[in-house]
Amino acid sequence: MSTTSSYQNGQLNGVNGHAKPGTHSAITSNNPDQTDRTRWRLMGDKGEQRWTYLKIQQEVEAWPQSTVDRYHLGMPLYLPDLPTPKTPLDSARNGIEFFEKLQLPPGQWACEYGGPMFLIPGLIITWYVTKTPIPDEFRIEFRNYLFARQHKEDGGWGLHIEGISSVFGTAMNYTALRLFGADAEDERMIKARALLHQMGGAVNGPHWAKFWLSVLGVCEWEAVNPVPPELWLLPDWVPIAPWRWWIHMRMVFLPMSYIWSRGFTYSGDDLTRSLRNELYPMPYPSITFASHRNTIHKNDNYHPKSTFLNLINYFLVLIWIPFLRPLFSLPPFNLVKRAEAWTCYLIHLEDTNSDYACLGPVNAVMNTLACYVKGGSNDPDFLAHLPRLHDFLWLKSEGMLMNGTNGVQSWDTALFILSVIESCPSLATSPRWHPMLLCALQFLESQQMITEVEDLKGTYRQQRLGAWAFSNRVQGYTVSDCVSESLKAVLRLQHLRDPINLSKHLFPTLVNTTRQQQAIDVLLTMQNSNGGFSSYEPRRGNATLMESLNAAEVFGRIMVEYDYPECTTAVTTALHLFRTHQPSYRRSEIDQTIDRALAYIRRAQRPDGSWYGSWGICFSYAGWFALTSLATVAGEKYNNSERVRRACAFFASKQGSDGGWGESYRACEIGEWVDHPEGSQVVMTAWVCCALMEAEFPDLDVVRRGVELIARRQQKNGEWLQEGIEGVFNKSCMISYPNYKFIFPIKALGMYAERTGNAAMF
Repeated sequence: MSTTSSYQNGQLNGVNGHAKPGTHSAITSNNPDQTDRTRWRLMGDKGEQRWTYLKIQQEVEAWPQSTVDRYHLGMPLYLPDLPTPKTPLDSARNGIEFFEKLQLPPGQWACEYGGPMFLIPGLIITWYVTKTPIPDEFRIEFRNYLFARQHKEDGGWGLHIEGISSVFGTAMNYTALRLFGADAEDERMIKARALLHQMGGAVNGPHWAKFWLSVLGVCEWEAVNPVPPELWLLPDWVPIAPWRWWIHMRMVFLPMSYIWSRGFTYSGDDLTRSLRNELYPMPYPSITFASHRNTIHKNDNYHPKSTFLNLINYFLVLIWIPFLRPLFSLPPFNLVKRAEAWTCYLIHLEDTNSDYACLGPVNAVMNTLACYVKGGSNDPDFLAHLPRLHDFLWLKSEGMLMNGTNGVQSWDTALFILSVIESCPSLATSPRWHPMLLCALQFLESQQMITEVEDLKGTYRQQRLGAWAFSNRVQGYTVSDCVSESLKAVLRLQHLRDPINLSKHLFPTLVNTTRQQQAIDVLLTMQNSNGGFSSYEPRRGNATLMESLNAAEVFGRIMVEYDYPECTTAVTTALHLFRTHQPSYRRSEIDQTIDRALAYIRRAQRPDGSWYGSWGICFSYAGWFALTSLATVAGEKYNNSERVRRACAFFASKQGSDGGWGESYRACEIGEWVDHPEGSQVVMTAWVCCALMEAEFPDLDVVRRGVELIARRQQKNGEWLQEGIEGVFNKSCMISYPNYKFIFPIKALGMYAERTGNAAMF
C-alpha cells in the first residue's frame, strides 16, 4: 500500500467536511453525530490496515461491504446458526467456522488494539498545531468514541478504558473533544470540566499531559520537568545513557526531548484561548506554572518520582538550564546544536527503518511533530508521516480510536494457527480448513523480516534479519515472543503430514531452512544474563537505578527491559520445536539457552504457586505460559513436579462457582490475584483450562466445568462476545486483545477433546 495514496500535495482528499463535487457527505441526513456506516471499508493489503470512507456512490457499489467490515463496525452479520454442538470439538469447529469469516485476504486477522486513553489526544494536538486537515468523518467518529468511553458516573476518563478517572485522562480527552469540535456547553463536557476542576485542573496532570498541553499552548513549558536532548550525547558506558532504556521509553523521549529543546508552542487561536480558561479552576494568568512541575493528582501518581529524580530536576531547572546550558551552547561546545542534530538523525533513522510507521503511536505522533518543528509544513519527513498515522486508527461500533500499535497481525495469526494445529489436529488436517491455514502461512511468510536495520549500531536496535514483529514487516521491530510463536506456527504447518499418507506434507515449505535458522539466530541473541527473556531486546541497564529515573508517573516498570515468563516460555518452546527438526544447528547453544530459561521460569514462580504476568491479565496468563514450558520442554507435570502441583492448586483455588475464572486488571497493579468484578471471563477461563491440561491436572472435573462455561457462552453462529479487557503493559495500563476470545476458547475446547476422547458434554 502506498503511503501517499490517499493524499494529494500532503492533504487528504475531501477534508474538513468539504466533499469533492459529486461525493457523499460524511454526515448522515438524520443524525449529524453519525457517519453512514455502510460506507466504511477496512483495507488490509500487505498486512497494513486502514479504514477508509467511500464518498462516491460508484465506489460503494464497486466495493461491497464485507463480513469483516460489518463485524468490526458492530453491524448485523445475518449469518446462519450453526449446528448445535454436542462435543467440545463441535464447539471448537463452530468457533473456527466463525473466525474464518474474519480472515482478511492477505491471510491475517485484524482487530482493535485499544484500551489506552492517552493516544488520541496526542494525535489531534499534533494535527491541530500543524494545521493538518481532518476529514469530517474522522472528527465525528473520534467524538463518538471519546463520549462512549466517558465515565457516566463522574464524567471523566482514566488512563485506560476500565481505569478510574484521572487528570491525565480527563484533561487530555476533554481537550481532544474540544479540538474535534465538541461544544464546551454540551452537558457531557460540563460534567467532565467540573470533575477536572474538582481534581485541581490540568496543573495536576502527569508529565506527558503537561508536555502535550504546552505544545498546544494551553499550559506553559515551565510546568514541564526538563527532557534535555543532551542526554543523547552521553557516552555509552554511562549507566543512565538512553540506549540502556526500554525501547518504548527511549523512542518517546527522543522526539519529546527535541520538541522540548525547541520550546515549540502553537501560536494560539480563539479555541486554545478558551481552553486556557476551561482546563483550570483558576484564571490562567494567575497560575505560576513553574510551581506545578511536580504537582500531580493521586489518581495519576502510580509511580511517584524518586528523590534522586527530583534532585536531578532541581539541578536542571536551577543550574543547568539558566546558567550552564547557555554557556555550553556557545562555540566551541555547541552542545545544544549537536544534541538537536543527533536527535534529528536518530528520529530520521527510526522513520526510514519503519517506512514512517514507527515503533508505536506515541513516538509516531511525536516524530511527526518533531519533523514539522524541524522543517515546517513542507518538510518531506513530516509529509511522509501523515498518511502513516492512519495505520493506527481503528473503527468499531463506538467510534474511532487509536490502536496501541499499527495492529497485532503477526501475533494473532500465529497464535490462531497454533490453537488449531496443536489442539485440534483432526481439524487442522481436514481439507475444509486447508485454504484458511495456507493463507495464514502465506501471510506469516510475507511478514518475516528479510533486511537488517540501517545503522544497526547507531540506532542501538536489536537485529531483525529473520525475525517477526508484533504487527507487520513494515513496523520492523523484533519481539522475542512474536518471533517464537510465528516460527512455531510456520514449523507446525510446514511439517504437518497427511494422516492418510504420512509421506505427504499438507503445506508447502514457504519459509526455508535458512530463514528458519535466521530466526533462531535472532532469538539466541536475546537472552538475559539470568536466563529469562525480555520483549524487544536483552536488558541493558540496572532496573533499580533506571526506575529511579522514571518520570512518566503513570506507569511502572517502564525504564528497562525485564524478564517475562511469557516471553521466556515462547522462546523456549520455539527452540525446543526447532531442534526436533534441525537437531544439529547450533545445538549446544540452543540446549544451554533452554536450560537457563527453564531455570529462570522455576525461580520466577511465587511461593503460592503463581507467576506474575506482564502482557496479559495477569496470573492466569503467565501461569498458562509457565506450565506450558515446564510440561512441553522439561517434562514437568502434576505427577512428577511439586512446583507444578503448587501451580495447579493455586488455579483450582481461584475457580468461580460457575466453573470459570475471572481476574481483574487490578491484579496487574497490585501484584496479587483480584477477582474480576463481573465474574468469570471466557479468555481467562480458557488460559487456566489450557494450563491445567498442559500440567495433566488429575481432577478433570475442575477443567470440565471451565470448558463447559466456555461452550455455554458461545453464540449460535459460533462466536464469543467481548467481555473484559485482556492485556496489560507497564503494570498500570490495560489494552485489548479481542481476538483472544476466539483463539483461546478454541484452543481449550480442542485440548479438552483430545484429552477426554471428545465425549459429549451436553
